[in-house]
Amino acid sequence: MSQSPQLQSQARSVAEMLDSLVASEGTGAHRHVRAGGLSNGPDAMRNLADAVHFLCLLHGRHPGVIDLAARKSVAPASRAWMDEAADAFVQERAFLSKIAAAVGPVPSTQGQDQCEAAVAAQRKALDMLAESDRHGCAVGAAIALTLDWRTIRVLLDISAQRLDMAPPRCALPDLRDTARLAGAVADTPAAERALVFGAQQLIAQHSGLWDLLEARAASRNH
Repeated sequence: MSQSPQLQSQARSVAEMLDSLVASEGTGAHRHVRAGGLSNGPDAMRNLADAVHFLCLLHGRHPGVIDLAARKSVAPASRAWMDEAADAFVQERAFLSKIAAAVGPVPSTQGQDQCEAAVAAQRKALDMLAESDRHGCAVGAAIALTLDWRTIRVLLDISAQRLDMAPPRCALPDLRDTARLAGAVADTPAAERALVFGAQQLIAQHSGLWDLLEARAASRNH
């Protein structure tokens, strides 16, 4: 069945908000990523290794954001998308772990214990977000993760290529299906607010991680 014009417009509206959020505040917008120190220069591999290890701390364990959100999403509109996203992220975690093993130890950086504790706190915050009983919140977080992961995956692919590893195909749900899901879940103003809130909080945690990685890189350079 095709969507009504109203539902199509709503899906576009919510999807556009999420796209704008990720574009303006997500990984690709962060100055540490935009500065190029993860892809160019003498410290690029060390910076990438740092990013990979800390991404493992945040997203490398099961259950993750998408798995926890899937337990909260029983509506048919989100079930298929959640199953596809969860299966795809199993592969993403395996790829991330494989790179972490190949890239070597975490670069020696001052305040290592405090940094790991900070990311552990972020992980707990994401778990709480993905387990939220507020309708739409967990789905918003899961959607934002799949959207922002596309940029993170570019960085992982760079790491893999430098290690002579062949990156596997990313099987996360495509953007049109993701936009349709966002529109279906945001079926009331309250659900839309919750979905956008969940996405904002996920992106904020990613931004905080890149802040930490930027500070670590600066510390190593001094």
